[in-house]
This record gives sequence, C-alpha cells and structure tokens, in this order.
Amino acid sequence: MLAAAIGAVLVFGAVSQVNAQSAQQRAEERRARQSEGKQSSKPAEEYPQATRKVEAKASSKGGAKLQKMIGLYDDDKGPEARAAADEIIATETFNAYDRAFAAQMAAQIAYDADDTAAAKDYLRKAIELNGLDNNGHYGAMYMLAQLQLQDEQYAESLKTLDTFFAETKSAKPEQLVVKGNALYRLERYPEAATVLKQAIDSSPNPKPEWQQLLMATYAESGNAGEAAKMAEAVAAKNPNDKRAQLNLAAVYQQGDMLDKSAAVLEKLRAAGQLTEDKEYRQLYATYLNMDGKEKEAISVINEGIQKGILKPDYQTYLAQAQAYYFSDQAGPAIDAYKKAAPLAPDGEAYLNLARVLWQEDRIPEAKEAARQAVAKGVKKPDDAKKILALPGK
Repeated sequence: MLAAAIGAVLVFGAVSQVNAQSAQQRAEERRARQSEGKQSSKPAEEYPQATRKVEAKASSKGGAKLQKMIGLYDDDKGPEARAAADEIIATETFNAYDRAFAAQMAAQIAYDADDTAAAKDYLRKAIELNGLDNNGHYGAMYMLAQLQLQDEQYAESLKTLDTFFAETKSAKPEQLVVKGNALYRLERYPEAATVLKQAIDSSPNPKPEWQQLLMATYAESGNAGEAAKMAEAVAAKNPNDKRAQLNLAAVYQQGDMLDKSAAVLEKLRAAGQLTEDKEYRQLYATYLNMDGKEKEAISVINEGIQKGILKPDYQTYLAQAQAYYFSDQAGPAIDAYKKAAPLAPDGEAYLNLARVLWQEDRIPEAKEAARQAVAKGVKKPDDAKKILALPGK
C-alpha cells in the first residue's frame, strides 16, 4: 500500500572535465623556453615518436608581425593581440608557420576570454595550416580535443584524440585520461576502463580524479567487483579522506552491497563527518533499501533534522513517514505524513495519510485527508472516494 523504496544517493555525479591550459600558463612556459633558448637553441621534443616533419620557421616579413603580436599578448593586451593575429592569418603571402603560429596564439587569447567557440576555430586553423613544429602542432590538437570535451562534443573530441594518438604515439598518462574521459562520456565503458587503467598504471602518482573516473566507469559497466576492489584500495590508502570513503560507499551501493555501504557511512557519521544534506540522505536511503532497517533510517533522519543538516522537505518527511509506518509506528508515521503532504507536488502523500488514519480508525481525519488528496490530484482517485464514502462524518 505504501512505497518503501527510496533511490540511493550516489556521490559520483558529473566527473570533472579536463580543462585546457590557460593563456597565462602558456605565456609563462613560452617565456621560460625563451629564457632557456639563450642556452639551448631548440626545445625538447615532446613527441619524439611522431614521424611528421615540417620546417616551422617564420618568414622574414611575418617574423616582425609575430613579434609585435607576442609583445601585445605579453603586455596583457588581448584584444589588440587577437586583432594582430587575425591580420596575420588572413595574409596569404605569409608562410604556413606565420599563420599557424598566429592562429595558435589567437586560440589562447580567445580561450582566456572564455570564447571557446572561437578558440576551437583558431585551433582547427592552426592544425589545417600544418606549419608549426610538432610541439606546437600536436599541442594545438590536444588543446582542441580538451575544449571539445569541455563543450560536451564527445564524439568530436574522441576523433581528434584518435588522430593525436595515432600520429604522436604518445602514452602520457594525463593525455590518456582525456581519451578515457571522452569514451566514458560516450558510454563506451569497457574501452574507457582499458585506457584509464593504462593511464593510472603508468603514472607514478595518479590523480584521485583519475581513479574516481575509473571507478565510475567500472560501476557504470556493471563491473561491481572491480569497482569495489579499486574503491577499497583507495579508501584503505586514504583512511582520513572523506571523499574516498564516500566513493567506497557509493560503489558498494551500486554493487548492491548495502550492508557494507551502510557500515562505511555509519563510521563517517560516528566521526561527525556527515556534514551535508546529501550525505544523510545517502545513509537513510541505504537503510530504507535494506530489510528490517527502518529504525536505523529513522535515527539517521531525526538526527539529521535535529542537527540542521538534513533539509526538512517533502522527501525527508516522506522517508520518515514510510520508515515509521513499516516499523509499525502508526502515530509517528501519521505525524510525518502530515508534514510531508502539504509540501508534496500532488495528493499522493495525503492519500497515504488517509489510508493510515483509516487503519487507525480515525475516520473523520481520514476523510479530510482524502479530500485534500483529491484536491491536489492523485493517480487513483477511486481509492480516495472509497475513504470518503466511509460511514461517519
């Protein structure tokens, strides 16, 4: 008669995107390379296995224009630098390097101004012109893939990355993670897991968000065993990391290991580390999806409300009412339904209140609740009418 299941609250949510490098970072690196250039005539090859060959040299006419553009950029005159870059790109008498370098610089300026659409267009132009050295050419390609991923153009990002990896033969962990992220977004979970595992295994210090993404990939693909194994290892390595513990609880939930999930969350609760509304909801939802754990759910809900952490909203009071009802505590269940019903989007909570009142032989109150249910709208109005037709006022 009453729905007991409450959806489990997971902590994964949206996995962080990999952001493109900022213009400031690029400028700092360029200045560093310029400083190093006094001692070394050529920067290190970032993609030594790439077979692409190009002269990558400024023309005599274009060189002066490029230096002026760079000077404007270094002086934080972004709009002027971008205008200078546009002029260079449009001048077809300049060579491919001049125009490609200007396009790459314009992409950085556009990105710094939050104009990602223009940044992507500039990067495509830089790649199309094919005039940069391998560091610049593939750097532009990699940044384009990141921006496409950031803008939820997952298929386009993966296509760009496939070209990038095919031509560079790169196996850098941070770059593999971007590909794994794109595959994850496209719901190609087995492929994503393979790439992400390669990235993590090949990195001496894999980032926590990489591990989180791999756990999410395992969980989404139904590989609960691998997800749990990885989450347990991360949690054991970081016992004081709340995020790692919450991820472990979430993985247990997704793998239908609710008792283990509850144990992890209870440990955090005992330590006073459940500090957000969603965390209390995660714990009481776990209990409500377990047999015979209604009293534990009630304890979590009441504590969360008392501490001011759990919002006293419709979902909270509905869960509280159901927990009381299924633990044979009709009185508190009625009180909770009376709080939930006015906050509900429809009349279903009022109808449930009417049913419980009817069972308790509180007919006048049951009929009033049934009237409220009909007024707000219910899926089965005949159920409300049966209560309204009962003898008595």
